[in-house]
Amino acid sequence: MAFEPPPRLVRALGEATRDAATDDWLHRLPELAEEAVARHGLTVERVQVPGGRSSLVVLVRTREGTPAVLKLVPPRSRPDSERAALAHWGGMGAARLLDAADGALLVERLQRDVSVRSLPEAKSMLEAAGTLRRLWVAPPAGHRFETVAERTGRQAEAMAACPDPDARPLVDAALAARDELLGSVPSEGGGLLLHGTFRQSKVLAAERVPWLAVGPDPVVGEAAFDLARLVRDRVEDLIASPSGAAVTRRRVKRLAESLDVDPERLRGWTLFRAVESGVRALRVGRDQDAELLLEFAGWV
Repeated sequence: MAFEPPPRLVRALGEATRDAATDDWLHRLPELAEEAVARHGLTVERVQVPGGRSSLVVLVRTREGTPAVLKLVPPRSRPDSERAALAHWGGMGAARLLDAADGALLVERLQRDVSVRSLPEAKSMLEAAGTLRRLWVAPPAGHRFETVAERTGRQAEAMAACPDPDARPLVDAALAARDELLGSVPSEGGGLLLHGTFRQSKVLAAERVPWLAVGPDPVVGEAAFDLARLVRDRVEDLIASPSGAAVTRRRVKRLAESLDVDPERLRGWTLFRAVESGVRALRVGRDQDAELLLEFAGWV
């Protein structure tokens, strides 16, 4: 079958800073997918559409007839890092890695159309937080995962160059929060393996356990950094609510208490990550997303 990349993937890669390796990967993607299918002896069912923003997702069956997902990831999205994290978790809290080679990951298939986001608000947060807790483990010895300091350092440089004067106060506050947080890393729980891009839509229904996480962009650091992305889940609903600011502050407090995280550190990382995402949205012309994220950040 033809493995044409879904428009969502092409559009998302086009929003990022282009590089020769990504352009080459996108051009060769149909060929790479065919090679991976042949290498693993897979039977293809269909390409997942709209699929992910950073990978081609193909629903397949193994030689034994087991449902699985073949995921092809461009070099810039660190497929080796995702492979190493999934292997280290070993199916505890995350989808099980079945095999991997040359940027192609063969992963346990979950119910991609059923995430915890489908649950009522309180229940979805409870289930998502419980899944996240299982992922927070010590990284393997000699790991090569990016650290929170390294990742946010790159992000901080891009944020500092933001030309929008209206966003400047929030950018300055977010950069100051990062400096303070990195200057006082907690002695315990400061070097955990984190999912890196955790949110409700990344937690899917499974058969062997109720819920499992997918799509990590792993990083090593403190738990509050990981939890911060969950705080702003359903941001559209928060912004539309007349009590959105109060709900946000209560959410920070409740999530911090439920996962034994310092609420002030969670608040700081929530601010930084919301502003970083807002500035990035501005940079690629997603003005509506940027407006939502920066308004949310002003509440934190």
